[in-house]
Amino acid sequence: MQLRPLGRSGLDVSPLAFGGNVFGWTADEKVSFRLLDAWLDAGFNFVDTADVYSHWVPGHSGGESETIIGKWLRQGGKRNRVVLATKVGMRMGEGRKGLSPAYIRQAVDASLKRLQTDHIDLYQSHEDDADTPLADTLGAFAELIKAGKVRAIGASNYSAPRLAEALDVAEREGLPRYESLQPLYNLYDRAVFEEALEPLCLERGVGVINFYALAAGFLTGKYRSEADAAKSARGASTTKKYLNPRGLRILAALDEVAAMHRATPGQVALAWQIARPSITAPIASATSLQQLEELVGAAQLTLDPEAIALLGEASAETARHG
Repeated sequence: MQLRPLGRSGLDVSPLAFGGNVFGWTADEKVSFRLLDAWLDAGFNFVDTADVYSHWVPGHSGGESETIIGKWLRQGGKRNRVVLATKVGMRMGEGRKGLSPAYIRQAVDASLKRLQTDHIDLYQSHEDDADTPLADTLGAFAELIKAGKVRAIGASNYSAPRLAEALDVAEREGLPRYESLQPLYNLYDRAVFEEALEPLCLERGVGVINFYALAAGFLTGKYRSEADAAKSARGASTTKKYLNPRGLRILAALDEVAAMHRATPGQVALAWQIARPSITAPIASATSLQQLEELVGAAQLTLDPEAIALLGEASAETARHG
């Protein structure tokens, strides 16, 4: 598989990242192990998680995903085959959030313990912390890199002005810089990323590993009507945002391109992102081997310029009222 450089980090990653939010949530330990093994066997090397996964589940306190990945890594022979990314900063409990140096030092050791490894390849600020000076946060990350606990750092959910400011602070102060950005981006949710973040990342050489690559399942064609959406809680919430004339126009274009390439709508949606020059690796999840095979197929799918143009036109934000 052709790996891609992640920013200027020196890390080379597969064109898709496995989203670890499902581990310990919708995929139990046994299924998670099977999925991770299959991911590596298919030639992928990139796995993304966060300390907070899956804090939102009743009875969970966060760390469930990292713990499962750690148990899987403990089986041996796999750590050097994985580019392991995790995150810090979202609320884990009382007093456990943010990007202060003290909290980062505490959180990284907790993540390393759960992951059962001595280093994290990509350690990401899960969200901006306006209460902590950027130089303090980047300085704390510099300590972790010097100690060998972290290889590179990234940002998630940052606005373009704050990412630019962080890059400038790093350059000015001689501190490590964010080598990747994790924004919300897919065929439907385009404007916020494309208007300011995308040109910034291209100009500054920042890798992009976008989440919600399949728009919470909508771009797979799973939810085409109110009746489809009513079958699951996730579907009901998806409907409110995506099931509208523009969303249906995007699905029609995905169907058309999928038929041309003997692929599925979800594979086409991911292949469109993979082909975009600014995107390093979209993040997508699977809870079954069948779903994982679909992800594998997406990475093998090459769209012709006509298909890319068709999808771009159908999904253009300006077409919303057309």
